[in-house]
Amino acid sequence: MDIISWMMMITIITIVSISIVGFIRSGQLRNMRDSRFSAEIFYTLLIIYLIVIIGFAMVYFILSMNHILLVENGELREVSVFGSLVHSLYFSGVTVLTIGYGDITPVGIGRLIALIQALIGYILPAAFVLKLVQANQKDRDRHTDML
Repeated sequence: MDIISWMMMITIITIVSISIVGFIRSGQLRNMRDSRFSAEIFYTLLIIYLIVIIGFAMVYFILSMNHILLVENGELREVSVFGSLVHSLYFSGVTVLTIGYGDITPVGIGRLIALIQALIGYILPAAFVLKLVQANQKDRDRHTDML
């Protein structure tokens, strides 16, 4: 891979990381109401997942432009630019949400990137629930102190 591709990948990873951290720290998770279903919680988690999926899809797309391909059904396939973008989005979504179906397999450094994305897919819901539990505990402690 050439230096421009590496720089683009590092930039995308940095933007994704800053976006996720900034979104979480912006207070979106602080003022959540007690209810069975909260649209705010749902949209927050949806936005974070979309950031991760699109960010990693761009990394896979850059890799595919440098002939580090995804293997589909056990065969290396050369697809058009649009096809590569679609495959990258599909693979990214499947990797973060289900840890993959096995129909598309990364090659080379793509394996490490897919592993990191799968780890994020496992950790993100647990971290989100932990943050909600901590916020509820702080609210209860504040309410108890007021009494």
